[in-house]
Amino acid sequence: MLAVGTLTAPAHAVGRGGGSWTVHQPREQRDGVTAVVRLDAADGTVTLAARKGATTVLEPAPVGLVTADADLTSDLRLASRHTRRVTEHYTMTTGKQLRRTVRATETRFSFRGRGGARLDLLVRVSDDGMAYRYVLPGEGEVTVEREASAFRLPGSARAWLTPYTPNYERLYAPATAAGAADGSYAYPSLFQVGDTYALLTESDVDGRYDASRLVHEEGSGEYAVRLADASVTSTGPLATPWRTAVIGDLATVTESTLVDDLAPASRIEDTSWIRPGKVAWSWLDGFAAAQRSLAVQQRFVDYSAAHGWPYTLVDDGWKTTDWMPELIDYARERGVGVLLWVHYSDLDTEAERAEFLPRVKKWGAAGLKIDFMDSDSQERFRWYDDILRDTAREKLLVNFHGATLPKGIQRTWPHVMTLEAVYGAEQGNVPADGLTTLPYTRNAVGSMDYTPMAFQFGTRTVSDAAELALSVVYESGFQNFAGSVNAYRERPELERFLEQVPTVWDESRLLSGRPGEGAAFARRHDDRWFLGSVASGPAGTQDVALDFLGGGRWLAEVVRDGGDGGGLVRERHVVTRRDTLKVPVVEDGGFAGVVCRAVPGRDTCDRPVTRLPLTSLTAGPARTEADPGASVGVTGRFEVEDAGPATEVRLSLRAPEGWTVRGDDPAAAELPVGRDLSGDWTVSVPQDVGHGSHELVVSAEYRAPGRPGTGVLRVERTVRVFVSPPGVDYVSDLPFTTERNGWGPVERDLSNGERDPADGGPLSIRGTEYDKGLGVHAASEVVVELGGGYRRFTAAVGVDDEVGGKGSVSFEVLADGRAAAVTEVLDGTDEVRRIDLDVTGVQRLTLRVTDGGDGVDSDHADWADARLMT
Repeated sequence: MLAVGTLTAPAHAVGRGGGSWTVHQPREQRDGVTAVVRLDAADGTVTLAARKGATTVLEPAPVGLVTADADLTSDLRLASRHTRRVTEHYTMTTGKQLRRTVRATETRFSFRGRGGARLDLLVRVSDDGMAYRYVLPGEGEVTVEREASAFRLPGSARAWLTPYTPNYERLYAPATAAGAADGSYAYPSLFQVGDTYALLTESDVDGRYDASRLVHEEGSGEYAVRLADASVTSTGPLATPWRTAVIGDLATVTESTLVDDLAPASRIEDTSWIRPGKVAWSWLDGFAAAQRSLAVQQRFVDYSAAHGWPYTLVDDGWKTTDWMPELIDYARERGVGVLLWVHYSDLDTEAERAEFLPRVKKWGAAGLKIDFMDSDSQERFRWYDDILRDTAREKLLVNFHGATLPKGIQRTWPHVMTLEAVYGAEQGNVPADGLTTLPYTRNAVGSMDYTPMAFQFGTRTVSDAAELALSVVYESGFQNFAGSVNAYRERPELERFLEQVPTVWDESRLLSGRPGEGAAFARRHDDRWFLGSVASGPAGTQDVALDFLGGGRWLAEVVRDGGDGGGLVRERHVVTRRDTLKVPVVEDGGFAGVVCRAVPGRDTCDRPVTRLPLTSLTAGPARTEADPGASVGVTGRFEVEDAGPATEVRLSLRAPEGWTVRGDDPAAAELPVGRDLSGDWTVSVPQDVGHGSHELVVSAEYRAPGRPGTGVLRVERTVRVFVSPPGVDYVSDLPFTTERNGWGPVERDLSNGERDPADGGPLSIRGTEYDKGLGVHAASEVVVELGGGYRRFTAAVGVDDEVGGKGSVSFEVLADGRAAAVTEVLDGTDEVRRIDLDVTGVQRLTLRVTDGGDGVDSDHADWADARLMT
């Protein structure tokens, strides 16, 4: 990386009085960007405006700030100014353009205020916009109380704005600059003045300062910069974030790298370990229950391995399990990296980071999805500084969710693959006009984790081809694809395209579109161009000019929606740069495509993909109960579903010592796609077996001829056999007279899950798992009939480990309507409480869980090992 600043004009000493100075973009052009700084002689205030050619895009608006020691918004005089030419070359690991060159003109205006206080205003102008920041050059501690900074647009300017929230998860809506309602608006905010656009945002925000938002009063074209905190304190000299405006046409807005250009250079010297890529993400195909299932996560690993995707992400829920090192080993054998979700609060202290980060790195985790920061404060940005340093040291890739906006972070910390900060697919209802606004707003300033491809979830608002096109239209170093395995397999042309599409780009071009109406992009990776177009509106034909191509003949493959709901279809065309593709699109539709050089014998732009077979192993029953001396039947079935064959396949059953297994272990030299291998075994339970849960393990071993050197691959499924002690009935095995639950059904022998029966995880309190019991959510009540047939009731109760330290509940036991036991309020940090009651003669037992008084969020309660004794 190279950064050179050359002084191009001598410093100017300036006396009292007003003045106006213009900063031009390098290689000044008649239609170029200029910034105009004006000092008012009467009151010593300073304003800044911006023009594109002859068009005033940003009208004069105030600059300056107030510190605890000085008001630097008025009574200013210019002490000196000097101009330099900025030229930098740097390389990104992510983004719309990997290799970048910065050319800008920067002028430093040094002002003096009352009492001699100094304020430097740095104004930088480049081909794609302008930015300014303040520098307080003094040493020692400095407290900034507010900025006078603002942007002022012509009142009639069109606007696309989103209300401010600290996680930036609201939809954009059209307005005018003056007509927008009173309130706070988030960056980036887009405005149109004539044929020119201005995208307002900020860059280079870290723990020295805080982030900001725009505050507006209806009727005015002014948008004032408001800091997240009441004040920020830092050690001087202090350089504030860049107040940034990308200025130009829509191609300039979407192709601009200005936000990254303004950020500090990379703090990671060796980036060879940083690898962006496609990610299989299962959250929208099962939510927390899917994250707690080793079989489900292995399924998504297998899908990634079968289609050349380098990663799988395991989201919230895995921390209640103990199998993560096993999954990471399983994935490593298949060439897939595992990314782990973690809550911000689990990493907000140095001690937590020092324990957690090396531990998951030792397991072999490739990176983290860190969630729920939900703040733009200086304190939070100091945390960002810490977590970025610590994850870089451990060589862990990062995806921030519930996070701030990218403000140049991916240049400074290139292991940041993406950030959310968007009303994304997990909302389940993003309208087509919302999808087509994001390329010009949120995604223009940095990687955006929208999580497309969730065909099985929410309300579909665009066609299949348009959804596929988002893999190109939206830029993200990690593309967390949110589809189910079944949804992908139902769309073979989609699978094929997603195998080929990269997640980082050498070059990006906006081909056509307008905010809220449509966006068509061509993005180049090596020598192939990928096309993506999404539209909001009626069906029609989209014309795609191909003048971005080089000379000669090219092969263009287009994937679009077929007629009459016929699924995705692929069409091939041989074209030149003088041609125009004409693609039929359905309502709220689009298309995806890939273009490569046309050479004799080439009929596709696809490149070879290294695959492993997509397989499935099932074993049954998943759970059963048996008495000592009894027998249990076990079945196993291994199938090759895709990317086969599998060779040297063998099924086997492993039982605990002393248990007897009868039945052959089946084997096959080769299993092609669509074929399976099944086994049946009978297992005898010893007479002297101990009470509790025992595991029978069905194992499949096989090889993948498509990837030589992989070795023997193994997958296992467990059958749990529970042996009850004599004279005991478990409440979870009894019929309920009545039941009610605060969320989803009462779970038997599982913790509270989502809305479906048996979608919970293991019952676990303070690290101890229980085979039997009830998983509930406050407010809950379960009634069982005893009929006077039992003498004792016992249970271990507490808040399930799934919710961490959250949740607070109280447990009550009623015997024939009378209170027999009540616990104090328990939360997720409390140890298990033991309940032991005499229920002799009791006809009806009621188990009740109430809220601890702080609302029912996360109130997952366990009646673990709840048993009745005769």
